[in-house]
Amino acid sequence: MATNIGMMDPAYFVGRTEILSWINSTLHLNIAKVEEAASGAIQCQLMDAVHPGMVPMHRVNFDAKSEYDMIQNYKVLQDVFNKLKLTKHIEVSKLVKGRPLDNLEFMQWMKKYCDSINGGQMNSYNPLERREACKGGKDPKRTSSNQAPVKSSSTGGSRTHHPQNNRRTESSSSHPLNPSAKPTRPASSGGPAPSVEPAYEKQITELKLSVDTLEKERDFYFAKLRDIEILCQTPEIESTAVVGAIHKILYATDDNASLLEEAQAMITQKYQNQSVVEEEKEEVEADQVPKLESQKRKSILNIEVNVAADSTLSPKRRISDASDVHSSGSPLVSC
Repeated sequence: MATNIGMMDPAYFVGRTEILSWINSTLHLNIAKVEEAASGAIQCQLMDAVHPGMVPMHRVNFDAKSEYDMIQNYKVLQDVFNKLKLTKHIEVSKLVKGRPLDNLEFMQWMKKYCDSINGGQMNSYNPLERREACKGGKDPKRTSSNQAPVKSSSTGGSRTHHPQNNRRTESSSSHPLNPSAKPTRPASSGGPAPSVEPAYEKQITELKLSVDTLEKERDFYFAKLRDIEILCQTPEIESTAVVGAIHKILYATDDNASLLEEAQAMITQKYQNQSVVEEEKEEVEADQVPKLESQKRKSILNIEVNVAADSTLSPKRRISDASDVHSSGSPLVSC
């Protein structure tokens, strides 16, 4: 399961367009921005779709506008995570602010997780029926407008509908009480519109693709910078000159061309100061070494002199002691 996935996982490179299409098709919604999922209600229903009956939908509020109501939805979601023993951390304080990047990252994780459960298959799930128990779940503005044709197409075959559609078009075109039908059909089917609209559609498609590509590149490099920032917060290297220069570049608020040179100067000056200190230490140690050696030599000489003196003076002391005994008038000598 995709409980904890790294920032470099392919799941975090899914674009907004794909995320919005997945949400709208899965839950039969009609949201246009990822930030509309900031209330947490959509996340709750997505978990209800992959784990039916696990989410108490009567506690979910689709009309949540204030942060307090949004937090209540996230509490429901957190309870579901706890029941499923999911260790994913929900940054509620950031999500309720409606920031696009934070909500996009969380929805990317949600898609990765939902796809990992039963291969993302939710054929028997009825999102409209489940949403009726929620507060604000019957909002027609939020519901997708393409649900009616989907239901009608599922009840019958396509062959039975074509004759009815043909008869309707024929009757509407021949009806004398509908004069606006004739001018509207040429406007939609003839004239310059067909030659102009495909060109605009092509440009829109190209722009969407370029925007998705730029968003992926932005998210990729943002993740890289975030990893570098976390690495620089390691206690063992946080106080080094290199990390200080990196922080200067990362946290710069203006576009300064000389910023890189200033960072390099910081590193150079730091290492120059360290080299000066090391040279001073080496000089002090070099001055102390001869003194220590001379002291050792003096102590060795003193020991050798004392030993030699003891060995040479001991016979003289014995002779002097004998002479002292002889001169003292010993009775042995007088005999």
